[in-house]
Amino acid sequence: MTLKAKKLTTAQCVAAMRDGDFGPEIREAAESVAVVLTQGWCPQWKSMATWLDVAAIEAGSAAFYVEYDEEEFYEPFMAWKEDVLGNRSVPYVRYYRGGVLTGEGNYVSKAAFVAALGRGARTIA
Repeated sequence: MTLKAKKLTTAQCVAAMRDGDFGPEIREAAESVAVVLTQGWCPQWKSMATWLDVAAIEAGSAAFYVEYDEEEFYEPFMAWKEDVLGNRSVPYVRYYRGGVLTGEGNYVSKAAFVAALGRGARTIA
């Protein structure tokens, strides 16, 4: 499946690990932004990937993703996500509004995802 959501580059992921969060070119790509950190094998991600593009468009937002288990930086990125960001589940979603982190969570339904982006998100479990 080819997503229109933007795949995070190696440079963007390495910079996030170094700087503690994603850069402004990601966080400020739209008023509301979702960043999905996941692994390609995850069944919830496979489901989410079928509606991610449409949901972001419906919310008037931008979406980014990385399947980090398929990347050369897999182990250090997973350690950063789990130990620094404090989330050991996939898919892990970070929500930004106006470039500021406003919420984080894991898999949610398409409707909940659109609502989270539309309201600027709050922590979603």
